[in-house]
Amino acid sequence: MSSPAPASGPSPEELLPQDRTFFGPYDVSTQVFYSTQHSFALVNIKPLLPGHVLVCPKQPHERLTDLIPAELVDLFAAVQVVQRMLASHYFGEHGVGEAVGKVDVDLKKGSFNLAIQDGPEAGQTVSHVHVHVLPRIRGATAKDVSTDGDALYEKMADEPGNVGGAQWDAIASAGKNGTQDEKYGIRPRPGGQFPRIEDAAREARSMKEMEAEAATFREALNRVLSSRN
Repeated sequence: MSSPAPASGPSPEELLPQDRTFFGPYDVSTQVFYSTQHSFALVNIKPLLPGHVLVCPKQPHERLTDLIPAELVDLFAAVQVVQRMLASHYFGEHGVGEAVGKVDVDLKKGSFNLAIQDGPEAGQTVSHVHVHVLPRIRGATAKDVSTDGDALYEKMADEPGNVGGAQWDAIASAGKNGTQDEKYGIRPRPGGQFPRIEDAAREARSMKEMEAEAATFREALNRVLSSRN
């Protein structure tokens, strides 16, 4: 017996205002493929790799620390669900998206990059918390083992990973200078690159230095926790 065809989603015209989902100022309702009480997952308008998706809180929080505990738990539970789905689709033993007769959710058959750019200085181009979930397919999109670094991170912090810029390009109506829109403002610019530091210039710290820093952070943590009581 053949399985019934999956139901198609609503067309943009069929979505009621209360059914619409926004990623920052952008209406991404038809890009959403998973939704929970507090979170949603959407396909990426400009993926860096096949399967590169985003998971966001429904409330348009700008920073991770703005989420209440229930939203935080829900967000990362949603990330896990999305990882398992992507593992089934991309890491299945029958090839990419071709698993037959069973759902393969062995995450160890591939890998993932998970990233949050928490604020504009870190490269966030849409002021709405979002977790990047990128499957790394063995033999296809895995990190090049012959290199020390991973070019993915440089791309994420540069124009290829400019999620906000891609959404802006798709929706905004640029003004005469090509960078200003009446509703969506100035086109987001990428950023957040780490400074290049030669490994030879990095020296391991002494145990005394690390213990001193740990003591400083314990004191800072106590101040923060005390201020919340």
